[in-house]
Amino acid sequence: MQKSSQDHENIQWPSFIAATASVTAVGVAIGLGLPLLSMILEKRGVPSTLIGLNSAMAGIAAMAAAPITTKLAHRFSVPATMIGAVLLAALSAPGFYFAENFWLWFPLRIVFHGATTTLFILSEFWINASAPPKKRGLALGVYATVLSVGFALGPLIFARIGSDGLLPFLLGAVVLLIAAVPVFIARGECPVIDEKPQLHFMRYIFLVPTATAAVFVFGAVEAGGLSLFPIYATRSGFSESQAALLLTIMGLGNMLFQIPLGLISDRLKDRRILLFIMAFCGLVGAFTLPLLSDSWEFLAVVLLFWGGSVAGLYTVGLSHLGSRLTGADLVAANAAFIFCYAVGTVAGPQAIGAAMDASAKYGYGQQGFAWAIAFFFGLYFVLSGVRMIFRPKKT
Repeated sequence: MQKSSQDHENIQWPSFIAATASVTAVGVAIGLGLPLLSMILEKRGVPSTLIGLNSAMAGIAAMAAAPITTKLAHRFSVPATMIGAVLLAALSAPGFYFAENFWLWFPLRIVFHGATTTLFILSEFWINASAPPKKRGLALGVYATVLSVGFALGPLIFARIGSDGLLPFLLGAVVLLIAAVPVFIARGECPVIDEKPQLHFMRYIFLVPTATAAVFVFGAVEAGGLSLFPIYATRSGFSESQAALLLTIMGLGNMLFQIPLGLISDRLKDRRILLFIMAFCGLVGAFTLPLLSDSWEFLAVVLLFWGGSVAGLYTVGLSHLGSRLTGADLVAANAAFIFCYAVGTVAGPQAIGAAMDASAKYGYGQQGFAWAIAFFFGLYFVLSGVRMIFRPKKT
């Protein structure tokens, strides 16, 4: 029998700590690896276009890994699959250092990001399953906050040790191997997936559309917004340091609002209400950006709350997903959730970049940045509203 998150009233702390600690270690490794790899390629004289193409393999790998993760977890168990993914990611990390041929970095990226995608999917399933319905939002809010800290620690470590030599790659591999320790210790606490999902993988994308669409918008706005915001800010008249500080404030909003949003979602009978409100906040915030281009202080305040709303789509969307499904279906739906996030990270930068070019070409300055983000939030605002009206009891 599968263990269901409906069968207990309190958070199963051994499971929660194991899954959260594991994925946080992965977050540190990714936070260290992303700037490290880009810097190494820059030093080797690789053109920016090819660096961007290689970086895009992260999204492609995530989309490829998501559909097979559930099958692996069913066949080998969740802990065994997670430990195997840790080993693959840890072995591939030093490979970047030894691979002198740039084109070898493409299969290495696919292995590394495919393995870490598997870890995210199964960790989030484990956390969802370890939390009771009335505390699921709190659990996922804590998870999102701790993961944000992990992602922030990675660049700090990179700033400390630099990109020279084998050390940063070995350190990344060691951090990844540490991620296997809590999984191994708590392996007996993990839910058993003793049956296959009832539906084809692609069906899960549309089974809980309010959740999967939320994470698609989050991926698009996070990847596109964060990567292109410095360009938007500097072209709007801010200095590079001011633009960097605005990004930091946005990240602070991501971190501060996750637990409060999780607690609020636990008090709602229908979490789609909160998702709808956050979509509205995101839409209003996007339209506000061009109006505040002359005031750094007001823009910082808007970005603080706006950043929390953007990140909340992920946390509350994942909580909503966990409230609907259990067992193998939850693993498959979580894989579909991550798949939609990956699609968003690929689509967002392309759409927002194209909108910025188009607005500049036709005399509207940099307003295409805000318009494109508003477009993503507007789509989700309409979808979530329609779902609540026509599907008042279930999504």
